[in-house]
Amino acid sequence: MPVRDSVSPVAVKRTRRARIARRRARRVAAADNDLNDAQWATLVAAWGGCAYCGASETALQRDCVLPISRGGRYTVTNVVPACRSCNASKCNQEVTSWLRRKGLDEPAFLTAHATVLAGLAEAT
Repeated sequence: MPVRDSVSPVAVKRTRRARIARRRARRVAAADNDLNDAQWATLVAAWGGCAYCGASETALQRDCVLPISRGGRYTVTNVVPACRSCNASKCNQEVTSWLRRKGLDEPAFLTAHATVLAGLAEAT
């Protein structure tokens, strides 16, 4: 069976997790991603913690509001800081249905997201 990746056949892991990781890496590389480190730092400062649950004492990860698997990109308007728990729980779900399912405050998130984006637009 031929290997479809650009790496040597010996180095390719054939586990399900490895296949999923390679597929995601291809989607991320193909998308128009323009979020730089300075913009990320600005987003983290603007949110002050996890955009979903408000946790501020944990390491924050970049989470796409519209997941990459659904056509999202790593851009200032689509990325929010999320704690590991929220990011893993949300996975590739649509944000509003995930917030409702988890019992989190959907209107508060949407209002805060719009406020942060407006503040970033004014700063540039």
